[in-house]
Amino acid sequence: MYIIGLSAFYHDSAAALLQNDEILAAAQEERFSRKKHDSGFPLNAVRYCLKQAGISLKDIDAFVFYDKPFLKFERLLETYYAFAPRGLKSFLSAIPVWVKEKVMLKKLILDELCRVDAVERKGVKLLFPEHHLSHAASAFYPSPFDESAILTVDGVGEWATASICRGEGNGITILKELRFPHSLGLFYSAFTYYLGFRVNSGEYKLMGLAPYGDPNSERVLRFERLIEENIAHVLEDGSVWLNQDYFDYATGLRMVKDDRWKDLFGFPARDPESDLSAEQCDLALAVQQVTEKIVFRMAGEAKRLTGSSRLCLAGGVALNCVANGKILKSGVFDDIWIQSAAGDAGGALGAAYAAYHIYFGRPRFADGARDKMGGSFLGPEFSDGEIEAAVKKYGACYGRYSDFDELCGATALLLRQGNVVGWFQGRMEWGPRALGNRSILADARNPEMQKKLNLKIKFREGFRPFAPAVLAEDASEYFDIDGDSPYMLLVADVRTDRRNELPENYHSLPWRDKLYYLRSDVPAVTHIDCSARLQTVHRETNPRFWQLIKRFKEETGYAVLVNTSFNVRGEPVVCTPEDAYRCFMRTEMDYLVIGSYLFAKKEQPAWKEEKDWREEFGVD
Repeated sequence: MYIIGLSAFYHDSAAALLQNDEILAAAQEERFSRKKHDSGFPLNAVRYCLKQAGISLKDIDAFVFYDKPFLKFERLLETYYAFAPRGLKSFLSAIPVWVKEKVMLKKLILDELCRVDAVERKGVKLLFPEHHLSHAASAFYPSPFDESAILTVDGVGEWATASICRGEGNGITILKELRFPHSLGLFYSAFTYYLGFRVNSGEYKLMGLAPYGDPNSERVLRFERLIEENIAHVLEDGSVWLNQDYFDYATGLRMVKDDRWKDLFGFPARDPESDLSAEQCDLALAVQQVTEKIVFRMAGEAKRLTGSSRLCLAGGVALNCVANGKILKSGVFDDIWIQSAAGDAGGALGAAYAAYHIYFGRPRFADGARDKMGGSFLGPEFSDGEIEAAVKKYGACYGRYSDFDELCGATALLLRQGNVVGWFQGRMEWGPRALGNRSILADARNPEMQKKLNLKIKFREGFRPFAPAVLAEDASEYFDIDGDSPYMLLVADVRTDRRNELPENYHSLPWRDKLYYLRSDVPAVTHIDCSARLQTVHRETNPRFWQLIKRFKEETGYAVLVNTSFNVRGEPVVCTPEDAYRCFMRTEMDYLVIGSYLFAKKEQPAWKEEKDWREEFGVD
């Protein structure tokens, strides 16, 4: 049985293909269209899935869309009615789109599928599970657990904004929901907007900014009190009630009412790209701490309702790896598993799984040890011939290695010498994190590397941290973690014996002074609070990346590298060899490895940029 799951028409559209309960392929449309967070129908992603499996649309038993459009339309109408006469302008803008496109979604999907391949419309089975069921399915069904609590948290689906479920065997039971307009995801996005970042894109920047706040500051405590007394009332079970007097997302065209927030916090919304102030950093920390409190209470309620010792997580808020790490460290659950594409893209995979196990009633098998994601390497890969053809048009110069171990040795030496290397191998990752197949790599010991990567390679804000990729068997030698983090969705502290002593006034220093203070013996991956967003690299799921880090360890004694996504700011992660070469040439990256081929920047012909990357991609 073949099933294709689809997510589209909001952000991060994607397609995923199951053969029975095996994931054959999954990819986001942005990787093909080169449009960040592409919301259009995942035409190219569907084509890729079919090509990967060697099948056509007529072989597909069901197409499954990740939410119910009529329930969303119901929520839209009831919300405008409840808030009337507010929101008339937004109503007049939104309703025609819904009537023309989204209410007629079945026809729209069939029209798009006909662009992929000739298909008999009457023979197509289209299914529409609820949004949070798709998230829950994406978390539980690929997990290694035979039963678990399931927590899904995001902005909003149809009505639900968070859910607690129990997964057992091939079934999922929804036990509790939080409903719109009360939403932890929208709460966090509102502060993302207020602190000058883009909604549905910059939430991870807010998470990265939070540690620059002063945890000893009275201002942080005051901000937390202001938030909980005026904006978000937090209940013991993790439910949150949002005071709509401060928000405008329900019926308006903005996230918040700026004047109300300015009066409450004492400063206006930050202009995007402007310098950061201490009070903005403190507000970011306060928001993160309130968010962690809410997520922790939700997890506790999931434990109480299910009695399970294991937890599965999905939804956009599950990408908050700081909160995830604190749940794991608390010991409330013995183990947690997080869908690598936790946001809306992952809904495509969950929708397919929900159809297979719930609609078709097919059994599920979990061995308790390995998940079904295969390391999350579910995207396209390219042959040597395709690589050579892609770079030939640019007159690229390269060396080819017939022995992969020799290539790893040469690359490890380049990294030890302080070079930045683009690393492109095998199948592309599924989800927002680069996990060693579409990565930019560097030496984590180099105290200048964070600055170089941010300013000269990624062209992004200097405060943003970088993640370590560490051999799974060596992770506890560097980080305070007991377990695995294969999808870079957990934060762990750098071990205290690897940290340097900080000055007494460290937390009160301006953020730029804190940024370049040498905090540990792996400074390029040690965040301002001595934490790290960790990826454990496993020989079983990514032998090539594991082998490279192993060779680097033989060169240096360190089994850890900086691993950041292979792209510039505002660009989707590279998908093809041509994407990789173009990104390599438009940055100050030193070397590029694609498959068996090694490219040195100094040997390449002069790069003639047709269009500046800022014009092509914009800022995120």
